[in-house]
Amino acid sequence: MSGEPLRHEEALVDYAERALEHLAGEGQVTLVHERSLTSRFARSRPTQATEVDDLSVHLLCVRDGQTGSAVINSLDDGQLAAAAGRALAAAQAGAGAGPGDYPGLADPAPPPEYGGHDPRTARLDPAEAGAALEAAFEEAARSGLEAFGIWSAGEVTTAIASTTGVHVEQAVTDAYLKVICRDAGGRSGFASDAAVASAALDARGVARRAAAKVSSQDAVALAPGEYTVVLAPEAVGTLLEFLAGLAFNGLAHVEGRGALAGRLGTQVAHPEINLADAPRHPHTLPRSFDAEGVPKRPLPLIQDGVAYRVAHDRRSAARAGGGTASTGHALAPGGDLGGPRPTNLVLAGGGCSGERELMEGIERGLYVTRLWYVNVVQDGQTLLTGVTRDGTFLIEDGELTRPVRGQRFTDSVLGLLRRTEALTAGVRLVCEGDFYGRRFATGVLCPALRAHGFRITGTAPDG
Repeated sequence: MSGEPLRHEEALVDYAERALEHLAGEGQVTLVHERSLTSRFARSRPTQATEVDDLSVHLLCVRDGQTGSAVINSLDDGQLAAAAGRALAAAQAGAGAGPGDYPGLADPAPPPEYGGHDPRTARLDPAEAGAALEAAFEEAARSGLEAFGIWSAGEVTTAIASTTGVHVEQAVTDAYLKVICRDAGGRSGFASDAAVASAALDARGVARRAAAKVSSQDAVALAPGEYTVVLAPEAVGTLLEFLAGLAFNGLAHVEGRGALAGRLGTQVAHPEINLADAPRHPHTLPRSFDAEGVPKRPLPLIQDGVAYRVAHDRRSAARAGGGTASTGHALAPGGDLGGPRPTNLVLAGGGCSGERELMEGIERGLYVTRLWYVNVVQDGQTLLTGVTRDGTFLIEDGELTRPVRGQRFTDSVLGLLRRTEALTAGVRLVCEGDFYGRRFATGVLCPALRAHGFRITGTAPDG
């Protein structure tokens, strides 16, 4: 190969196969080609537009259960050879200290066809971004508000070739829109949308939902205590994203650090909670294989409130023993040091028609649009702390009444799922699309929920 640009008529996996020739012994080459367009805006004005066209080449060597890797941004033969040498040297250095726990590369297996690619989105038309921003600005202005946020769309093609015969490639697209509407007094409301196809983003609808969360009334503060809470899908999605790493990480699980260590087969949530990693669900952001080339299959995690499975890559599965196999959740070639986790979480909806029905019967509670600045307090307890933001309201006698200042919460995700009382039937895909590194779009498909005992520990500082 040479340093020439990629030729679109040639499959990316063929480039990976040729790069594989530079590796000595057992190894894997992973190519990721990202094309994306991002438009940021503030005060109902575009502020930054970014276009990315980037190729990364990851070379992995395996020696006696130890791995070594190198990453470059070129297909130049000289640079590939040098990177392969660095990867080999790292693997040999590890093997020199003793055998490792990596079980070796995956055998080839045909990945399922989950779709996940939209040709129109892949065109990355700047005019589409401009039209979305214009619609959001107009809708915010109808309510006398200014719009802040981001519109982003991308196409990511991943190709893997290995010495064991893995030869896979998939292109996926994703699109994301976030709108924060704000008034002159700094009061704000939030809404977002995400999909495989950029045309599915409803800019006016998103801005309208954000504007509806802005109240002209003075916000009140709540005393610390436990409250019945209605969490919008954006807030539920944040909690479940943290749960993915804290409870369903197979490496943490086998090391006894995971929240479900010793608890599989036991009741950990309300019986209405059914949570799975569902890469073939039509409203997620699907991928057909993981970073080790292992096919991704649906994985039930909590069924009827009972902890059922955790996610594994090849390393964590080998550590688990007993014939445990990878579930197709490796986040990096050779397995991520932090372990595997689900990336297509789906929480099944319940029987309530909408958020209004969730509020019925609540004498005094709290409505939360989203959670912000969330951090882990205790891994094994799934205990988090953070603040409510951009649309927090009192619920009084079943109705939304006064806005509430940002409140600090400290609570357990599994605890909230145990205390869940009801879920909406409708679900929405929520994610965080502010990509500051490599684009790897994930999302949580989830309903709004009502739970009791949500622990408010104070009022957050303004800002």
